[in-house]
Amino acid sequence: MAAPPKLFDRNLHRKRLDRAAPGFANADFLQRRAAIDVAGRLAPIMKSFPLAVDLSARAGAFAEALAEEAPGKVGVLMEADLSHRMLAGRPGLRLVADDERLPFADASLDLIVSTLGLHWTNDVVGALIQARRALKPEGLFIGAFLGGVTLTELRQSLVAAEAEILGGAGSRVSPFADARDAASLLQRAGFQQPVADIDTVTVTYEHPLKLLADLRQMGETSVLAERHPKPLTRRLLARAFELYAERFGTPDGRIPATFEILTITGWAPGPPTSR
Repeated sequence: MAAPPKLFDRNLHRKRLDRAAPGFANADFLQRRAAIDVAGRLAPIMKSFPLAVDLSARAGAFAEALAEEAPGKVGVLMEADLSHRMLAGRPGLRLVADDERLPFADASLDLIVSTLGLHWTNDVVGALIQARRALKPEGLFIGAFLGGVTLTELRQSLVAAEAEILGGAGSRVSPFADARDAASLLQRAGFQQPVADIDTVTVTYEHPLKLLADLRQMGETSVLAERHPKPLTRRLLARAFELYAERFGTPDGRIPATFEILTITGWAPGPPTSR
């Protein structure tokens, strides 16, 4: 079987997360929103989870949300992240781990959650298969990741500016999964009872530079493996900002940025039944 195409430079992504770690709390609003939503989904479930892992733990938003939204649902929570700097300085079980190469034994975990990390994996289905194997029978996976509408305004503005100045356009913003395909990702990975939900968040900024600063602070700037053949010049960026304001600006002079959070939920198959 051919290996999936390498869309993202994972080493560069780790470096970007390391760089963002010291000030991550200044721009963690999406992470916290996703974490609160994931934790809230556990509250009505009529079972507890003795051992859980939080992939893409970042600064610990899920652990905090869990204590507020679903206290007592999880026995032991292990926080994992690609970036060791994101995990530094916190108590509890912590593990530096790559979503693409999970280090957990088969059937060893009761719950796996992932908040805003899966969209940077080169093989989402492969990562989900690893998660399903690490879960015990009837274990639960909940993952939140950015979907295809994310940063549509920025993407369109950059494409239009390049077409105008360079006569053509390439990709400068990372691709995101389509919402229509979210549940099928779980099915392909062998999960049962797959469910997918969409949360669309619109944030407004004084200027596109403020948006870019937030993306940098989140560790969410592009890490495409295939670099754009032409540099992002000041002229090109300035024109993109002009188009952004012209096409999407609000009456009060601000610019919107759309983020689409896709949340998928699936259960590992139960133990085989005897006849």
